[in-house]
Amino acid sequence: METKDILYRLRTKSGMSQDALAEKIFVTRQAVSRWENGETVPNTETLKLLSALFHVSINTLLGSPRQLICQCCGMPLEDSVISTEKDGSLNEDYCKWCYADGTYMYSDMDDLIEVCVNHMANGEHSPEEVRAYLKETLPKLDYWKRYQELGDGGEFEAFKQKLMDEINALGIEGMPKVEKLNALVGSYVNLPYRLPNGSTVKLLDDNATYLGNQLECEFGGDRCFGVLANMDFILVATYGENGSDPELLVYKKR
Repeated sequence: METKDILYRLRTKSGMSQDALAEKIFVTRQAVSRWENGETVPNTETLKLLSALFHVSINTLLGSPRQLICQCCGMPLEDSVISTEKDGSLNEDYCKWCYADGTYMYSDMDDLIEVCVNHMANGEHSPEEVRAYLKETLPKLDYWKRYQELGDGGEFEAFKQKLMDEINALGIEGMPKVEKLNALVGSYVNLPYRLPNGSTVKLLDDNATYLGNQLECEFGGDRCFGVLANMDFILVATYGENGSDPELLVYKKR
């Protein structure tokens, strides 16, 4: 699909006229018309505005001329999993799990590999095969090649340790000590908790990235503990298989 078709589809899907779109991105209606007729394409700064407005990558706006992959974990990037900066703009170099709101989520390649192995290993590829592939592939990606330049000197790891200390200090019966927090996108962990009146509520932002982990109960059984946290809160819940029947134990403002 060409840029002219993509812009027309995005505009009409959003229910905007050419005049309305032009007003939002500070151009004339005639400019929008020329884009949609294929006479011209938006310049770089306008593409950034269009990307933010429609929440799609510039790569998508240009007809996907490049195959985007996360420069930290190597996963293919689609618009739904591309990371964001603090201002909400998309960063087309990373996925939401590896980079969120201007923060790199991994400083230890081995930690990232183990997280990826848990998600990528299957009947076709064993954990050992996936681990070997990642150990060969990740060092070639831009983030790990430039880690000394891009890293934060351990500040984020210190923040994660502080969160783990606070979670462990809650002393929740049956919950093992939290020793690791991984990046988790809200849409994957935003469980509906039942209120006393019978209605349900979700407490997370589907588009945000949190730190968390799943822990087996020390007393056995088929329920797990789930912990989630960010700079603003700590959440601890229990749930059954595949997140069924969730029960909120702690929701604490930091």
